[in-house]
Amino acid sequence: MTYPAIQEAAQALKAGELLGLPTETVYGLAANADDAQAVALIFAAKGRPTDHPLIVHVAHAHFEAALAHYASEVPPVAHQLMRAFWPGPLTLVVPRRAGVAQAAAGWQASIGLRCPAHPLAQAVLEAAWALGVRGVAAPSANRFGRVSPTSVAHVREELGPNLHVIDGGSCQVGIESTLIDCTRGQPVLLRPGSISPADIQAACGVQVLNAQQAAALGSLTQPAPRASGTLASHYAPAARVHLLPWDQLQPTVLQAAAHAKNNQVAVYSRAAWQEAGVLWRPMPHAPQDAAHELFAVLRELDALGVSDIFVQAPPAHTEWDGVRDRLTRASA
Repeated sequence: MTYPAIQEAAQALKAGELLGLPTETVYGLAANADDAQAVALIFAAKGRPTDHPLIVHVAHAHFEAALAHYASEVPPVAHQLMRAFWPGPLTLVVPRRAGVAQAAAGWQASIGLRCPAHPLAQAVLEAAWALGVRGVAAPSANRFGRVSPTSVAHVREELGPNLHVIDGGSCQVGIESTLIDCTRGQPVLLRPGSISPADIQAACGVQVLNAQQAAALGSLTQPAPRASGTLASHYAPAARVHLLPWDQLQPTVLQAAAHAKNNQVAVYSRAAWQEAGVLWRPMPHAPQDAAHELFAVLRELDALGVSDIFVQAPPAHTEWDGVRDRLTRASA
């Protein structure tokens, strides 16, 4: 993309406008995180509750200065993880500096920060920084609770043709960032992604708690913050999603197909589907490949008009946690 196009995008953010921004995870609906009116446009476009916090994206070249702007403190473990994984698909929740980015943070005392790895995202963030934009709030560019977009076409399907969207191609990772809370004295996993708790622990030398462990541990200093993508029902297509192990999926699909017209029922599975009258899409056997295509497959099957999507439950391995999380919420 040419330098003038990057500058145009940065100028739009400075002017308080919305922008479709590619990242390595999903496309974001971006606005100046310090402009409350611009942030309000995000909530309105998505139909998102205003107390549901947004993640703020920062330029890698200026992330230390951005931390000084947005965070009242940066716990040592957060600094270690930033050094290890930024730029990349990792969001860290830290204490927020009073009076800064209140609307973007959903009016809570913490804020989620991320440094995306996509080169176009970094180019826009860098150009926007030069214009005085310290960070960009950018939740997924879709209607609230719906399937996240991983291409420009998906963004336009969700939010219409008039939004200025930077075309960064198909998102490499395909599911949202791993989300770690660093506000409570010990890192807590709020949302799984492509960076695993084992990766986190190896980088910082501290055990990463899950939500259940954190709730049971009285020594944590603060209650859990609200965070993006953690509602029980999320990432949902119009079709009903059913998440089942293979031995339960087969008879359930056959029963559903018997009462439906041809191709109104779809299966997304690693095991091959042989029965006629059912749309089948093969799920990759590698978790990173499944994550890359997951949202695109759900959108494709929706566009074909199926009423039900039966999904084979992912293996019970930690590498599949991000995919399993999105499917569990889509089927809630």
